[in-house]
Amino acid sequence: MPELFAYTDGACSGNPGPGGWGALLIAREGDSVLRERELSGGEADTTNNRMELLAAISALESLARPSKITVVTDSAYVKNGVSQWIHGWKRNGWKTSTRKPVKNAELWKRLDAARGQHDVTWEWVKGHAGHPENERADELARAGMAPYKRK
Repeated sequence: MPELFAYTDGACSGNPGPGGWGALLIAREGDSVLRERELSGGEADTTNNRMELLAAISALESLARPSKITVVTDSAYVKNGVSQWIHGWKRNGWKTSTRKPVKNAELWKRLDAARGQHDVTWEWVKGHAGHPENERADELARAGMAPYKRK
């Protein structure tokens, strides 16, 4: 049975500023790559955290049927948010422990809905550390940002 991976990354020029997101989806069987798909997009005025979230959301929403997938991100914000913080936010009506509204709540809700359709394992990798798939996701994020950057 093939294993499915999504390598996701976000980028921003200024924070806020123009930004992009990228996702590299790979189906593997053992050491063999069976299929690859690249996704990217961007926005004119956004933040790095929003782009990191959109990369993961877009990867999960792109799947045609419920899947077992490992999402690999270099964003501690995404990894910790989805695996730890989100439970309390939902319990507290999308408020933080200090009763403030959760930043990017609409994206967190979308990510929560998307992950609910799949069997997701979350992994964190250090960014810009030579991890080939993470580096490719970074290139895709920068490509997604390119149309929005001022020359």
